Amino acid sequence: MKKILVSAAATLWLLIGIANASDPPELKEGLWSVHTQSIDNPGSNKSDGTYTLCRNHAFDQSGLAIAKSVKGCTTVSESFQGGKGSKETRCVAAGSVIASKETYTYQGDTSFHSESHATFTPALGGVSETTMIVDQKYLGSCPAGAQPGDRTNADGSVTHIGKH
Repeated sequence: MKKILVSAAATLWLLIGIANASDPPELKEGLWSVHTQSIDNPGSNKSDGTYTLCRNHAFDQSGLAIAKSVKGCTTVSESFQGGKGSKETRCVAAGSVIASKETYTYQGDTSFHSESHATFTPALGGVSETTMIVDQKYLGSCPAGAQPGDRTNADGSVTHIGKH
């Protein structure tokens, strides 16, 4: 339960950073490879994962709208220029203040890299800080029958994030 709560909070602040960035390019529609690495402290607990995600602009915009509507979050600072950006946010969730700093780089509309660091005060689920690195790359068209929001995990299982 603790890992799910911390993971949800980390995902939330990552989405908020992307959602509020000033004029990043729209990402290419189709199948994307997403690789995540995170380290939770105390304990240097590492996790690593890869999945594919079928996306289109409507799916991306829907996710960004949800992230922008999260109550309890404020932007401390943000900038975006020449394919590179940074963002600092502060959120209050589950009784913790989440202070995050993120840097990200777009390679056109086919590659995205972000590095984020968040602190949780007080600790959330026993975690006081998280560092997350996310690399996303465009692979091509979505497989036949796949819909925007379909996430295929490394074990082959599919999670339907979008509307079906």
